[in-house]
Amino acid sequence: MEIFIFLVFVFGYLAITLEHPLKIDKLIPALVMMALAWAGIAFGLDGFKNWFDPGNHQLVEGFANLPLHGSHGEWGKMEWMENTLLHHFGKTCEILIFLVGAMTIVEIIDHFNGFQTFKSMIKTRKKSSLLWIVCILAFILSAIIDNLTATIVLITILRKIIKDRTLRMWFAGMIIIAANAGGAWSPIGDVTTTMLWMQDKVTALMLIKTLMLPSLVCMILPTLIATRLPAFRGEIEAEENTEKRSKNSAFMLILGLGLIVFVPVFKTITHLPPYIGMMLSLGLMSMTAEILTNRKFSMSKVEDHHHVHGPTFKALSKIEMPSILFFLGILMTVAALESLGMVFTFGNEVNSMMDERIFVSLLGVGSAIIDNVPLVAASMGMFPDAMDANVWHFIAYAAGTGGSMLIIGSAAGVVAMGMENIEFFWYMKRISLLALIGYVAGIGVFLIL
Repeated sequence: MEIFIFLVFVFGYLAITLEHPLKIDKLIPALVMMALAWAGIAFGLDGFKNWFDPGNHQLVEGFANLPLHGSHGEWGKMEWMENTLLHHFGKTCEILIFLVGAMTIVEIIDHFNGFQTFKSMIKTRKKSSLLWIVCILAFILSAIIDNLTATIVLITILRKIIKDRTLRMWFAGMIIIAANAGGAWSPIGDVTTTMLWMQDKVTALMLIKTLMLPSLVCMILPTLIATRLPAFRGEIEAEENTEKRSKNSAFMLILGLGLIVFVPVFKTITHLPPYIGMMLSLGLMSMTAEILTNRKFSMSKVEDHHHVHGPTFKALSKIEMPSILFFLGILMTVAALESLGMVFTFGNEVNSMMDERIFVSLLGVGSAIIDNVPLVAASMGMFPDAMDANVWHFIAYAAGTGGSMLIIGSAAGVVAMGMENIEFFWYMKRISLLALIGYVAGIGVFLIL
């Protein structure tokens, strides 16, 4: 049965990486392989010899000799499966609820046209100057609102500034590199760093302190090289800004970003999981949005369901639920492999065969080929190191920035690919080398430090 579960994992991932040729959304194979993997565990449970205890991060002693059902207060194999499944589902939902809260806050900001504030700040016509502006914005914004959202915001702004689609593709490619670099050093900047933070592998302060400089180098060096390329020489034609701004746009932008940044502070003070702080921030943001829209409640309006037109409900209808369910499928599938001890055993074998630094560097390259979420999820079961050990920071950097080398290697790349119809090989020919240079340079800085 282990072979069946492993093959489900392999073919599921193959379907995810071939999403565009197969014309099947990656959400579908992710959910199917999750269900099949756990079904395989349920059917073959009595025959498994190993089981990984996620609470103590070690294999369960004598699991092969346990009965299928426990008795007299002692756990059998069925109890271990049920409790492990509940543990992984709970930890996964913590991440998903956190992402839902963050996405909703960003959509409320957009409802008040808050991101127009950034567009109004961009006055230059020089391509190289605009490149530095958008890359610095991507680096900073992705650390605050995550790299996926930052990419969406900046490409949306670029569409209003640059009409030439080919030139926008160049800018979008550089935004992917900058956004992924910015997301790597922030606990809320990338799904993978959020996973490491929420699983108590890293603390927010040490993550920022350790990865700020390597990530900055990973962004600056490719941008510096790109300014020398023909695509970023000359000027663009500026168009008059006719888009209206809400009188509350700047206020809602500052409030929303501030409430997201408040989440790590809340966790540090209360020691509660980050999703609790995110829900508090979402509640405060929603309350402010409702007050500003001057909505009045009455029984007649409740009966007419007018509440669905409020900014919070509109924002909730716009969040990327397919992405949320995709992460659910990925994380729970990896949890199935981890539960059988496959990930733990593989990690021990890898550690005995090669240097830890080489392995993590290759993990970053691998994140360009397949999604970095499952790679990080798998790596969390490979190393027994304590919180804030160097290996966790290195994994955060490698998985966060390595995905920039191919357009399908990160959430930021995938969303840019969809928004601007960027071809896989176009990106590979023009942007991948720049991403590789930044990735290697950042690794060098990290190892030196």
